[in-house]
Amino acid sequence: MNPQTQRTSATAGANAAVREAAAVTFVLPPLPYAENALEPVISAKTLRIHHGKHHQGYVDTLNQLVAGTPFANRPLKELVLATAGKPEQAALFHNAAQAWNHSFYWRSLSPRGGNVPPLDLKTRIDSIFGDLDSLKEQLGTAATTQFGSGWAWLVLDGAKLRVVKTDNADNPLTAQLKPLLVIDVWEHAYYLDCQNRRADYVKGVIDKLINWEFAAENLDSA
Repeated sequence: MNPQTQRTSATAGANAAVREAAAVTFVLPPLPYAENALEPVISAKTLRIHHGKHHQGYVDTLNQLVAGTPFANRPLKELVLATAGKPEQAALFHNAAQAWNHSFYWRSLSPRGGNVPPLDLKTRIDSIFGDLDSLKEQLGTAATTQFGSGWAWLVLDGAKLRVVKTDNADNPLTAQLKPLLVIDVWEHAYYLDCQNRRADYVKGVIDKLINWEFAAENLDSA
């Protein structure tokens, strides 16, 4: 191969590498704890598959969908809002929202969760729900009664805390609500550990894993 051909080949290879790198807009965020840190409520096997297969799948598909489009360089939250309610962008919305929801869900859990919320959040909870147990009951009911796949959320609606649930990939961002924490009730979140006993998974999450500190941080940033 002559020098000119080598330079042309090298340039083409470099350009291809740049294009490929540019197309990979989103990456799978690492878990904020070890895979076995949420046991026995959520097993390492469930977490490995949920994070490494399901969440990774949404991120990979999203990168494929945005490559070469005006959406390629938009932040994930902005992408969710830009595609919500648009049938022609349904696939893009579903994967973007699921990528966002899962990243939020991992931070809604903690190996040291389930304790008393920080004072400011606890005061707000008591003023709206009466006490923490009442909020837990509402959150548990939302999670266990969600028909099919979806999510149960604690949100800030204006100045008021609310519990809401959403179907499939939907999230409160599209309703101008600020999410504080979430429980994933898609079957892949619990089926390996609890089979069809969603209520057991939900109770374990609320009693032992729910990250009130994360909710308080989100409340403070509102």
